Amino acid sequence: MSKLDKTEVLSAFEAAYEAANGKKPEITTKPGWYSIDGGKNIRLADVAELTKELSSGKSTKKAAIKAPAKKAAPVKAQKKAPFTVITQNEEGYTAEELWIVELARKDHDCRLPRGVV
Repeated sequence: MSKLDKTEVLSAFEAAYEAANGKKPEITTKPGWYSIDGGKNIRLADVAELTKELSSGKSTKKAAIKAPAKKAAPVKAQKKAPFTVITQNEEGYTAEELWIVELARKDHDCRLPRGVV
């Protein structure tokens, strides 16, 4: 792994960014991290990759400002509303349904146990 020179990488990025977007980028420096135009913090190696993308003309302004591609966050399952109307079927209640029914019978607000709903 080669060492990157901070001043060379940043000056090359500024030149490529200005050529692609027509203005100089606002680069905020923190120890080991760089934020471009108020975007997410990225490492110097990622700034070098963005320079290559901007130089080749494949990247857009929004893609240059955001952090490099990461794995997409898993989509959370949509939760059911607590204390929905439950009717008993032939086999009886499921564990989740039993908790909902028991807590709905109480005269005060209760939370469902962890892992339910």
